[in-house]
Amino acid sequence: MKIRTRKFLGTIFLLVLAIVWSLMGMALAQLPVFENSGLLQAVFYVVVGMGWVLPAMPIVSWMSRPDLA
Repeated sequence: MKIRTRKFLGTIFLLVLAIVWSLMGMALAQLPVFENSGLLQAVFYVVVGMGWVLPAMPIVSWMSRPDLA
């Protein structure tokens, strides 16, 4: 697969990942356990906000591989 195609597909995958990740984070933030604790909310939002980077790293790595032929 050419790098141009990988970058196009990787961009789509990253957009889907960001959308799904944020929707899941918003849904989990509505749990009653987070209502009463400001500190727990802060920790949750930091973890969820930075957490999408780990699944995105293999996608970016795959996108930036050079062409073989």
